[in-house]
Amino acid sequence: MSPLDISLADLISRLDEELPEADELARITEARLRAQTLSDLGDQLIDHYVSKAKRTGASWTEIGDAIGVSKQAAQQRHAPGPFERYTNLNRHSIVLAQEAARTHKHDSIGTEHLLLGLLGEPRGLAYQVLVAKTGSEQRVRDAIEEALPPAGEKALRGHIAFRPESKEAIEQARRAAADLGHDWVGTEHTLLGLIRVEESPAARILRQLGFTPDELRETVRAEIDRRLAELDK
Repeated sequence: MSPLDISLADLISRLDEELPEADELARITEARLRAQTLSDLGDQLIDHYVSKAKRTGASWTEIGDAIGVSKQAAQQRHAPGPFERYTNLNRHSIVLAQEAARTHKHDSIGTEHLLLGLLGEPRGLAYQVLVAKTGSEQRVRDAIEEALPPAGEKALRGHIAFRPESKEAIEQARRAAADLGHDWVGTEHTLLGLIRVEESPAARILRQLGFTPDELRETVRAEIDRRLAELDK
C-alpha cells in the first residue's frame, strides 16, 4: 500500500469507469491531463509544508536539504507567491481552473475557468454561496459553459498562463480578504475577487445569475461571522 493509499490500478480503474466509450487514444489524453493535475497537487502539498517550516524558523538551506535540492533552488521554487495565504480548498480550486482550461484546450486561464474551479470544490464557501443563490450547481455550470470560448485544437502541456483579468481577480481576492480583516484567502474571497473585475467573463456570468458586488460581500461576511460564532460556542 502506498503512503496515499492509492495505486496505479485504482487510477486505471477509475478512468476506465468514467470513460467507458473512449478509445485508447482518448484515454491517453485524459490520463495525461490527470497526471498533470496530480503533479500540480503534489507541488502544492510541498508548498504547504514549506510554508509551515518557514513559519517555525527553518532556513532555506534546511528546506533545500529536506527536498533534496540546493538552497537557491528551494528558495526560487517555494518562495512566497500570489497563493501564499490561500487555503487548501482555494489552492485546489486554482488547480481545477488550470485543469478546466486544459480540458477545454484553451491556451490561458480565464476568469471563467477560475469560476469553474470554485464550482469544482463543493467543500468551499464559494460553492455554497453560488448554489444557495441560484438553486443548483447545474445552473451555474450551464452559464459558465455558455460563456466559454470555443475549444482549441489540442490541449497544452505543462504550465498554462493566467490571462491579465485572471491575475487581477487573484489580486482582488487578496484585497477582499484584507478588507474583511481575514488573514486567509478562501474560495469565498476568490468569488469576491472575480465579481470585482467588472468587465471579466466571470463577473458578467455572476451578474447574469443575480449577484451584485455589495450583496455578495455582505453574504460572505455574514456567513463567515456565523461560522466563527459557532466555533466560539
